[in-house]
Amino acid sequence: MDIHNISIPEVRRMLREEPNTEQLLAAMEADSRVGVQKLLVKYDRQQEAIRKQREKSEAMLAEERRLWAEGYALVGGVDEVGRGPLAGPVVAACVILPPGLVIDGVDDSKKLTAGKREKFYDIISGKAEAIGVGMVGPERIDGINIYQATMEAMFQAVKACRKAPQYVLIDAMHLKSLSVPQLSIVGGDGKSQSIAAASIIAKVTRDRMMGKLAETYPQYGFEQHKGYGTKQHVEAIRQYGMSPIHRRSFMKKIL
Repeated sequence: MDIHNISIPEVRRMLREEPNTEQLLAAMEADSRVGVQKLLVKYDRQQEAIRKQREKSEAMLAEERRLWAEGYALVGGVDEVGRGPLAGPVVAACVILPPGLVIDGVDDSKKLTAGKREKFYDIISGKAEAIGVGMVGPERIDGINIYQATMEAMFQAVKACRKAPQYVLIDAMHLKSLSVPQLSIVGGDGKSQSIAAASIIAKVTRDRMMGKLAETYPQYGFEQHKGYGTKQHVEAIRQYGMSPIHRRSFMKKIL
């Protein structure tokens, strides 16, 4: 393949669309034009990023693959969001993905942009065997403390799945009330695809809910900080007082 007489924009297009990439890459290596060599460097970097992402995706399925091999077809990943905010519920999700499914790019929801979380939310919702969501509101959080409320939300999420998980992987917590086998993984949302998927479902669910609550309580800016204790939020609480969705047990240092 000879590309010396082909314009650089056309080479760029070919690099995106050419089915015989090896011949094109060889031709690009033989082309001394600076623009072509820059395209080649960029392509190599992109391929390296793809390779690393695939390696990470495979690594995040280590526990799931072990459990699938042991006969647990329905492995649920469980995670929560919203333990730290001053307002709104704590939300947990349980996600059961089909054995063998790899979703490249799925990671701890905190490491993803809002746009990527929305994208993966749709992918996970479309491919999951089952999804369960649980939530515990501010009044209950104040009554039993945030740790107990988190476990309660997680338990609800597992029970809400239309297919009961045979084994559960949980981010950093142990649920004594569960009758199915479970494994607690510290930092699980960055180590297990199932837990990461649960963190995305829980995060998007809670963020959407806080966006709706912002319409009811516009003075607090929930659509921006989602209830977390930002400077803007704290100043709004001091100015307007607490709303019905604020966690009173979290306000000792503020009011």
